[in-house]
Amino acid sequence: MWTREQRYRRLEEATPEEIASLIETVHACPFRQTFHIQPPIGLMNDPNGLAYLDGYYHVFYQWFPLGPVHGVKYWYHMKSTDLVTWIDEGPAIRPDQDFDSHGAYSGSALERDGELYLMYTGNKRDENWRRYPSQCIAVMNQYGEISKWKDPVIPKPPKGYTEHFRDPKVWREEADFCAIIGAQRENLTGTVLLYSSPDMKTWKLEGELETELPNFGYMWECPDYFELDHSGVLIFSPQGIEPKDDEFQNIYQSGYLIGETLDVASREFRHGTFKELDRGFDFYAPQTMIDPNGRRILIGWMGLPEIDYPTDKNGWAHCLTIPRELSVQNGKLIQTPVKELQALRKQKIEIQAHIENESKSFEGLTGTAFEMKIKIAKLDAAEFGIEFRANDTTKTVLTYEAKRKRVLLDRSLSGEVVGIEYGTRRACSLDSELVTVHLFVDVSSVEIFINDGEEVFTSRIFPEADGQDIRFFANQGSMEMTVEKWEI
Repeated sequence: MWTREQRYRRLEEATPEEIASLIETVHACPFRQTFHIQPPIGLMNDPNGLAYLDGYYHVFYQWFPLGPVHGVKYWYHMKSTDLVTWIDEGPAIRPDQDFDSHGAYSGSALERDGELYLMYTGNKRDENWRRYPSQCIAVMNQYGEISKWKDPVIPKPPKGYTEHFRDPKVWREEADFCAIIGAQRENLTGTVLLYSSPDMKTWKLEGELETELPNFGYMWECPDYFELDHSGVLIFSPQGIEPKDDEFQNIYQSGYLIGETLDVASREFRHGTFKELDRGFDFYAPQTMIDPNGRRILIGWMGLPEIDYPTDKNGWAHCLTIPRELSVQNGKLIQTPVKELQALRKQKIEIQAHIENESKSFEGLTGTAFEMKIKIAKLDAAEFGIEFRANDTTKTVLTYEAKRKRVLLDRSLSGEVVGIEYGTRRACSLDSELVTVHLFVDVSSVEIFINDGEEVFTSRIFPEADGQDIRFFANQGSMEMTVEKWEI
């Protein structure tokens, strides 16, 4: 059990010997990833400050360095020219001021005059452990040097809202700057507040975003507003949503509203129903950025709060998802892996297969870290599925129930267990029949894109090292498919 003192001990207080021992423990873990961003030691959570500047994609993330728990948070910095190979820039924002003494919490980034402005939540607590959140600015210059502004730009929550006031997302709106901030009303319901500023120093509260969800959970974390394909999109992570059928099965959710573009003056956002971004077990706090080609790119935290993971015993926890390009199609937010990830591909195997009332494996179709695409030419079976990272005792199973057009991910036999109190299966129904399945499997994770990103399942799995088999099955009928698989 970690004490409060241990959780709020800073990296700077640790001895070189302690850090070296923790690094050795982390590197001994059999579940370290091969192509995902993961912490060198300790715990990572929300992606922060996604931006493109001077030829580099910049990704920051929440980080507690001294163990696999949530403690005093830093921002850690990674950058890349291609979204594939990441350069480790180390700690970026440290909790070293009075206003962020108990953590530099989540936020976003904006390029301005050749520098990167990082707007984040400073977390401070008093001797009674009462929280005092504020919104702060740090600036990264062209040399990667970061300096903080002396005082918070929004020093406290407005009247009528609790201490849960965090995660600013900033953007330009014509001549001004806008920011939305996740908040909790005093009646313990979640919302998003809109602020405006002419210079990023003086901020004015415009009020709440006017949505059609006045009582939807008790807190809205990590809001992100952008416009895409002539639509307005609001992404956020509401806490306190009750499970319903196949929906909202995780401890906390992440999803989106699509509607008309936001009227900043009236704060009115006309939108459709709230939809989950991801149907898997481990996805939260996503953030987006726009790149020089106009693509809207999303990265999420592949994990959830308040759940123990098998890597904890090795001194680290969590990773980030692969980058995904977003588009709006038929009122849904579509996610597809960015094309740059094709650079990871190594040896390719391609097969065409007919399966009927059987389970079947194919020569060469094995792997620990791989990309695989399945295109279905014909499906007459009542049930079709894929087993991967399998051996005699463990497997992760993706099943399609044709009559119900329902996709189900089962990790009950995936290996070391995680979060079983929230169930071992996740499912969703499709708007159309299953056509394609696209998997990115790493040592301890899977990201599955159904029908070119119509639905996505993101999950951590912790299989045995020799669990490398891939099998296909069809029940009560037959199916024909083409499979392309690449080692990564």
